[in-house]
Amino acid sequence: MSDVRARAIKALTATGAQFELEEITVRGRTLRVFKHAPRSLRSVLEATEQHGDRDFLVFRHERVTFAEHRRQVAGLARWLAEQGITKGDRVAIGMRNYPEWVVGFWAAMSLGAVAVPLNAWWLGPELVYAITDSGAKALLIDDERWERLESSLDELDLAAVAVSRMRAPERLDGRAASWEQLRSAFGTDTALPDVDVQPDDHATIMYTSGTTGQPKGALATHRNHVTNIMNTALFGALAAQIAGNPAAADPPPPASLQVFPFFHIGGLTGLYTATAFGSKLVTMYKWDVDEAIDILASEHITGTGMVPMLLRQLLDSPRLDELPDGALAGISSGGASVPPDLIRRIEGRFESRVSPANGYGLTETTSAIIINAGADYFAHPDSIGRPVLGADVRIVGESGEELPDGEVGELHVRGPNIVDGYWNKPGPTAEAFTDGWFHSGDLAYRDGDGFYYVVDRLKDVVIRGGENVYSSEVEAVLFEHPAIADVAVIGIPDDTYGEEVVAVANVRPGATPTVREIQEFSAERLARFKVPTTVLLRDDPLPRTATGKVLKRELRSEVLGAAGGDAPSGASDGA
Repeated sequence: MSDVRARAIKALTATGAQFELEEITVRGRTLRVFKHAPRSLRSVLEATEQHGDRDFLVFRHERVTFAEHRRQVAGLARWLAEQGITKGDRVAIGMRNYPEWVVGFWAAMSLGAVAVPLNAWWLGPELVYAITDSGAKALLIDDERWERLESSLDELDLAAVAVSRMRAPERLDGRAASWEQLRSAFGTDTALPDVDVQPDDHATIMYTSGTTGQPKGALATHRNHVTNIMNTALFGALAAQIAGNPAAADPPPPASLQVFPFFHIGGLTGLYTATAFGSKLVTMYKWDVDEAIDILASEHITGTGMVPMLLRQLLDSPRLDELPDGALAGISSGGASVPPDLIRRIEGRFESRVSPANGYGLTETTSAIIINAGADYFAHPDSIGRPVLGADVRIVGESGEELPDGEVGELHVRGPNIVDGYWNKPGPTAEAFTDGWFHSGDLAYRDGDGFYYVVDRLKDVVIRGGENVYSSEVEAVLFEHPAIADVAVIGIPDDTYGEEVVAVANVRPGATPTVREIQEFSAERLARFKVPTTVLLRDDPLPRTATGKVLKRELRSEVLGAAGGDAPSGASDGA
């Protein structure tokens, strides 16, 4: 397989080929970039004219064609320009995955402005922080975000505010424009503002989840994002070449169900890759597994992506059998560690007809920088895969030395999809980015075949009696237990061992496992020092961020709070 893959990559990246690579200097550093990539995200938008009246955006009973989308983008861009928004200005966008989110994003890109996606789960103070920190001059929000920001609007230095889906438009009271009124006045002109957008102009400021403190705005360029588009396209072409069916890569999948929120890098990737590929993009008001299955069938969805927690719900649904053969060709997951049992379940449930994929990446790497998919994923379900083309990856020890295969160290990455650093935060930027390398904060190793494996977050390693316990390894084992729906492993201070291993598990409805049963199950599969000393079983879901990551800091506080500030002694059947 490795020889077939190498030959396919050589053909796809040959001189004159679609994915040809070249070396250029960007801000004093040499990078390998795609020679024939779109110049900017604005260029991606301009190319959508060819798709005309094909469906582009679908939300419930609403449908927006590519042509109508272009009309709305041009109209909104003109309105923003009339309010004084110019190239380089920040445009904050805060709403659910409505069609207006997409229109607002592309209007900003057409102006050469910098889009600032706002986490839709944030409360008023958090929204105000990001708007103020980014220096946004324009704000595009929905009714729910208006409710949270209305009292703070006067303190924000905004030149333009537009609110969509207002249930009581009279409450705007001249302080903001109604999106619906603006849209009715856009007219038929589809000409975009006359702006020259360069590859290394800034395109987005995307705030990290803030699970360890105040969110930081990752500053990404157009080159970062179009590199992501090219890597996605190359991956599809490579899979088709290896399968001996090059035509399967053109055209790409015609329809995708977007589950990731657009403010997440995985969601934004889904947005602009669908735009670039001319695909139909279907969104939901909020996640509902039954509605998702209805959409998969009725909209002829061929690809979807979601965090592991939601993927598990999808695979658990008995209604999945209602999907006709061929209704789904690919399922990707990311945003959190993907337990290997999910990949085996995809293989067993669909008899390998559905190709799984996992993109390892962070906001700072502009989505996936290491990918595992298809036959490779079935063969290596615990691996995050191999690096995308143009990216360099290394494993680094505590003294800064590069480690050989098989040794665990921090995963560092560099390439044309690494962001410019953190907006207005030189200190954190200097700590996380050195000589073009981004320090991921993940502990990983590489095997002899070039596959990478993430074993834990640096700060989440439990050190018990001098032995490293990687929580992801223990979690992967516990997910195999039929009574466990969700689980997180954390470290709790211990006077004797330094730290003890604690597992907090959400139990499936109707299941009645005992703590001893869970520990014995673990002991059959793990070294003794890795077996959770304490198991806390709960009916409530684990606390998670909007993107599906377990809030381990919050969980740790809960566990210590329940124990009066000390480590819990022994096991428990309730938390």
